[in-house]
Amino acid sequence: MVDINATLVAQVINFLILVAILTKVAYKPLMKILEERRAAIEGSIASAQKEREEAEAMKAEYKAQLAQARAEAQAIVAKAERTAKESRDAILAEAKREQARMLASAREEIALEKQRALAELRREVVSLSTLAASKVLSENLDAQKNSALVERFIDELDKDGSGGLPC
Repeated sequence: MVDINATLVAQVINFLILVAILTKVAYKPLMKILEERRAAIEGSIASAQKEREEAEAMKAEYKAQLAQARAEAQAIVAKAERTAKESRDAILAEAKREQARMLASAREEIALEKQRALAELRREVVSLSTLAASKVLSENLDAQKNSALVERFIDELDKDGSGGLPC
């Protein structure tokens, strides 16, 4: 059995006084510190939540800006491709016009050279014909000799390579 005596009572009173002093001196400041720490943690959590929401809003904004930048980049690339195609088409058209102009010029030049050559050939034929006629007339030969002379003259023309000309 427990023996109740003055020492036990004194120890109980001392214990209660100690509890009252600890409550006054240590428990309340400790609780106050814990409350402050809880408030700080709640503030940090609220701040972190707010920063997270801001970060998500910024992320959404960045995504929107990125999508807009991509759209603008695609538009720029499309415009550059369209411009390049137009430039290529213009250059090709100009090259075709220049080719046609050069071809027409070459054909004109060839036609002129052909006309000059034909004129020269005609002058040569006339000159040679005149020369042949003068030879025939100067020989004053009979018809058989005249034919032989003309045939020999034509053979000489063939040897020179001028007998097959179109005039």
